[in-house]
Amino acid sequence: MNLLQTWWDAVVRGFTDTHTTAVPLPALLVILACAVVLSIPRVTWRWFGLYVTFVHELGHAYAALMTGRFVHGLRIGLDHSGRLVSSGRSAFGAAWSGFWGYPAPAVVGLCLIAAFAAGRSGAAMSIGALILLVSLIFLRNLTGILVAVLSAAIAQLLILFATPTTVNYVVLALGIALSVGGVRDLFKLAGVHTRRRDRLAKSDAFILGRNTGVPAFVWLTGFTVVITGCSLASAWMLWGMLTV
Repeated sequence: MNLLQTWWDAVVRGFTDTHTTAVPLPALLVILACAVVLSIPRVTWRWFGLYVTFVHELGHAYAALMTGRFVHGLRIGLDHSGRLVSSGRSAFGAAWSGFWGYPAPAVVGLCLIAAFAAGRSGAAMSIGALILLVSLIFLRNLTGILVAVLSAAIAQLLILFATPTTVNYVVLALGIALSVGGVRDLFKLAGVHTRRRDRLAKSDAFILGRNTGVPAFVWLTGFTVVITGCSLASAWMLWGMLTV
């Protein structure tokens, strides 16, 4: 009971405390390099990509909940595939949920970087810890459960034991890594529509086009606009950190 109260106090404190950390240029360059290493080489992307896929699928799930849809379950495959099953009467809700998968990592990355810049990394970590715990009820396969449990456990440990400076660095690093991962996934999706059309049936843009009658390239353009906008905004904030 004492541990639960301590955890809750730490979560609440994250929403009230502010803490800024000056990031030296060498440290920021190392974080950027680590984000690229996580997202570009296949050997590291094989594992970090599972987390990016998890965020992608949570984007679908929470977008569905926003429109009143019922989320039945979420699955993640070791091949970075994912599937969300939801139901509802609104065609708009289905399209809204279907759209917010690919943009989710870039949007979350931007939010994390913005939280760091505003000195509100603690709030970002508290929100993330709570979202990850709630997300456990959606998972329906072993890979997804393992990714979610590991992510949630790390978030709770950071909430309980990490110093504010450590939380700041983790939030910044995760924000950058998700931004890079989101861009990588966009290029991968573009490749499916141009070079690997045998995989087209699994593309969110293709599925949205089939279900709504709006051509797939329109959905691809929408993904690109949101991800590019988030990436440019993230880069602008990072540039500001360098010039302060």
